[in-house]
This record gives sequence, structure tokens and C-alpha cells, in this order.
Amino acid sequence: MVDKDQNKGHTEEPENASRRDFLKKSGYAAGGVAGGLVLGGLFGQFDTAEEGANSDQVEQLQNARTFFKRREDFETLAYASERIYPEDENGPGAIKLGVPYFIDKQLAGYYGYNAKTYMKGPFQPQKSGEYGLQTKLNRGEVFLHGLRKMQEVSQKDFGSKFAELEGEQQDEILRKFEANEIKLKGVQSSIFFELLRQTTIEGVYSDPVYGGNKDMQGWKMIEYPGPRMGWANEIDAEEFLSKEPMSLKEYQGGNL
Repeated sequence: MVDKDQNKGHTEEPENASRRDFLKKSGYAAGGVAGGLVLGGLFGQFDTAEEGANSDQVEQLQNARTFFKRREDFETLAYASERIYPEDENGPGAIKLGVPYFIDKQLAGYYGYNAKTYMKGPFQPQKSGEYGLQTKLNRGEVFLHGLRKMQEVSQKDFGSKFAELEGEQQDEILRKFEANEIKLKGVQSSIFFELLRQTTIEGVYSDPVYGGNKDMQGWKMIEYPGPRMGWANEIDAEEFLSKEPMSLKEYQGGNL
């Protein structure tokens, strides 16, 4: 459960309530961003890295999609993740933190293909919460199925793409998935929502080497210093120490 304001209580919805209400009421995260957010260079393409390429070129390579083939699927993922972890006064949201690319990379690997998960039947979808993921679909398939259904519901209910909706409309659709009101083939919509929420939060707080937590901004918001081998030089300090975060890349010495 994540709430950047550390407020996990349920409050009455005031008139003209902010888009933070959806995630506060669901007990997962706070806030929202305005619908139609300009993603700018979010949807990176594969470029050729030449010798001596600058940091912007290297970042463009890192931000290329490896799992999602359809831009529309990735765009829906981006806006949905932003509703779960929005930009607010505490810091950037999922999009600026690179969370969509983190999820993309996870789904392109062992995690997405359930390579290390027992996938034999019988399956009991109605007991997914009790016995774990109960479906023949791997996580990548669950995401594709869920995101495309989300787009379908968006067009049916509001006549527009999910990414083009107002925040409150996006929240309404996400609530339906969370409450298992949307029918998906082979998996419960609430299971898809939980995977979406879980991987979004993981992308915010994982080491930047995995594609999310850009510039360690997720860590900076919670004052997490990153991986450290020990605290021998600081353990006897009489005052509270606040250290700048250090990622695996920095700890291991950066580039060769």
C-alpha cells in the first residue's frame, strides 16, 4: 500500500474533489494528473548508438520498448500507471519516473513469461487471492488482455481512448477493474489490476538499473540511500545522517 502523504484513511468526497480520491478510497496510492498529459519523449524508439554518444542518446536507447509492440497498449499502460502513482507536490509520478519502461522490461523477461512459475492445472480463478495467480495466462498475456480490455471499456463508456479521458473517467474505469466488475477471459480483472498496481510501485522504488526510478527520484522522496555494503564509518555518529542515494551502477563504479 502506497500513499505519498502517508494518509491511508478513507475520507468523504468533497465537491470538486481532486483526482487523489480514487486511490485514497482504493487504499493503494494518492492523487492524479490531468487527463491528456503530454508524454513528450516517453515513447522512445530504437536508435543507433554511435561511439561517443551523449547521455541523451544512451537514455533514448534505454527507453525503447522491448515487450509492447503496439504503441496504443504502451500508452494505455503509461496513463494507467500515472493514475496509480501520480505526480504531486512530493515529486514526479510514474511516467516521469520511467515506470512504463520498467514494466515493459519486466514483461519481456522471466517475470512476464512466468518462466519460474508452476503453470500446470487445474486452475481455480475464483481462488486467485488465496492460492496466487490461477490462470493459464502468463503475466505478459494478462497485461495485454487487461490493457486492451481497458481500451475497449473506455471507448464503450466514454467514446474515446483511455489516454484521452479526464482523470476522473480513468479512475472510474480502474475502479471497475479493481472491483472485478469487468469480465476478462482466463483471468479476473481484479488480478490484472493488482498486477498493474504492484508493478507500478515496484517501478517507482526499484534500482534505476531496471528501468524505473529515474535519477533515483523515487528514493529521494522517501530518503532511501540505496544499496550499501555497511555503515561502519557512520554507526557511531551522534547526529542523524542523511545520505544521498547511490544506485547499483554508481556503487559498482559506473561505466567502463
